[in-house]
Formats: sequence, C-alpha cells, structure tokens
Amino acid sequence: MNWDWNAVRDFMPYFWDGLLVTLRALALGSLVSFALGLVWALLMRTPTRWVRWPVGAVTEFVRNTPLLVQLFFLFYVLPEWGLAFSALTTGILGIGLHYSTYTMQVYGAGIDAVPAGQWEAAKALSLPRRRTWTAVILPQAVRRVVPALGNYVIAMLKDTPLLMTITVLDMLGRARLFSQSNFRFTEPLTVIGVAFVLISYLASVLLRTLERRLVR
Repeated sequence: MNWDWNAVRDFMPYFWDGLLVTLRALALGSLVSFALGLVWALLMRTPTRWVRWPVGAVTEFVRNTPLLVQLFFLFYVLPEWGLAFSALTTGILGIGLHYSTYTMQVYGAGIDAVPAGQWEAAKALSLPRRRTWTAVILPQAVRRVVPALGNYVIAMLKDTPLLMTITVLDMLGRARLFSQSNFRFTEPLTVIGVAFVLISYLASVLLRTLERRLVR
C-alpha cells in the first residue's frame, strides 16, 4: 500500500468540516429520538385505544422500513407537499424519527421495571397523575434505561454516513469529495474509520460514567 502522509495533511481541513457536521447531526438527532421516543412511550400507555392504535401503527411502520428510504422520502417527497427543509435538518429529523421508535421500546421497558409499590405509594399520597409520572415514575425509569439509550447513540453515529445520500457533507461525504478531487482513497477513508472508532469509544466511556453516577 502506498501511504501518502501529504494526502492525510491535505485531507484534514475536509475532515474537520465533516466532523462538525457529523457531531451536530448525532447530537440533535439523539435529542429528537430521546424526546419523541418518550412521547411515543407515554401515548402507548393512554387508556384510549384510538390513540394507541395509530401510534403503534406509525412506529411499527417506521421501525420496519429502512432509514435510507425514510431519508429519501423526507428529502425528495415532502417538498412536493410544501414541506422543504435543508439537507442537514432533514437528516437530523430522519435519524431522530427512525430511532425514536427504538427508544420508545427502551422507555417502555424502563417504565415497566418501576416497582408496583411506587405506583401504590403515589396513589396513597393522592398525587395527581401528572405529578406521579413526572416526579416518581419517569425519573426512575429514565435512570434504568441510560445504558440502552447510549447504545442507540452509538448506532446513530454509525448511520450518519447515510446522510451523504441526501447531499449532507459529513465525514464520509467530505472524504468522497476529497478523493474525487485528489484520486486518493486510502488515506481519507482510513482517517474517518479511525475517527468513528474513537468517537464510539469516547461515547461509551461517557455513558458508563453517567450510568455510574445515576446508580449512586
């Protein structure tokens, strides 16, 4: 293999630009998936079946269709209906929506794991239903599911290269742009491969630290 350190040096400005886009998509996509997943989980626990059934149907459909198809739909089809967003915003919404159907299941498992005595205690104290959820149930449920949510953050990181297909210049998009201009593929692809490994490792370390703090 003919390794060229000059190509690595020339690629670095491209890499830093792509890294910022990747991290932005990951951070905002994670927030969307966490918030929307919690909404789905709560709606699935409403006593009204006319709420549960549509939510269940939508989340099942999203979970069982490829993320790439969903990105294409959001980017190419929604503008025909008058809903046009930037490529990066579309990517963030697409990743967030897709993974919210998985975080919904995580939240559901966390809620189910809260001891029944907590519900009974809240009822004995005559706490309003909203107060029961916000002050008693959800804090305990979220604390239990942090590791699982963290795994989906890493999964979202690995899926960010799909945003290149809707013209988002993330790390892979920048690598492709550089390679097409300089006819060097080994160096940029190796650099972003190492970057993904390092980011995943740092994320796992931070999540383990957060998990230990929450367990105390």
